[in-house]
Amino acid sequence: MTSGETERRVIVVTGASKGIGLHLAEHYLGHGHAVAGCSRGASSLKHDLYAHYQADVTDERDVSALMKGVVHRFGRLDVLINNAGVASMNHIITMPTSTAESIIRTNLVGSFLCTREAGKAMIARKWGRIVNFTTVARPLALPGEAVYAASKAGVEELTKVAAKELGSFNITVNAIGAAPVMTDLIRHVPTEKIERLLDQLAIRRMGEYRDISNVADFLISEASDFVTGQIIYLGGVC
Repeated sequence: MTSGETERRVIVVTGASKGIGLHLAEHYLGHGHAVAGCSRGASSLKHDLYAHYQADVTDERDVSALMKGVVHRFGRLDVLINNAGVASMNHIITMPTSTAESIIRTNLVGSFLCTREAGKAMIARKWGRIVNFTTVARPLALPGEAVYAASKAGVEELTKVAAKELGSFNITVNAIGAAPVMTDLIRHVPTEKIERLLDQLAIRRMGEYRDISNVADFLISEASDFVTGQIIYLGGVC
């Protein structure tokens, strides 16, 4: 939703306490929209139109309470941005089972639960926008990212099927395939690995927060009502 579209939307951003999620929360608040953020911990973001909920996206009761709380506070729920995610670079032979399960539960199950519960609120009003997050590591099949890429492949299929199931309710579901952005997810990744990834992109640079919000603005726009089930990779995947 851009500043040119005057109607205030109620936007839920998961994983909103830092990184991309915090940027998106601040971005939409700056455009006059109401934002409900969530994370497992507290948030330092203060704004009259911002509400923060401590919730674990892998917990069904937490997610249900989050979405109901948003509707109770703001009267409706218009947009869901499923940003919460975790990653871990490990060779498949050395990946601990507990780490693999955590990645899949947060990235895939968390996106499913939030989509399902937000979808209920959107169906009631027959309008909504859902934006999921995937990664260029999925089509590039990057070594060390087997479980992370697999979880995001699941998010991509969730996106495509949910788009078909929710389309008749004027709800669109799309996904942003992010290129590396300097967040906590990749801050400790060796430089040479980042360089090898960038070598495979059409535009060889790190992603920036503005790249994410630019595509998110397009996907949640009123004018994008005919755009659904799409995966938009940033940077170009060659």
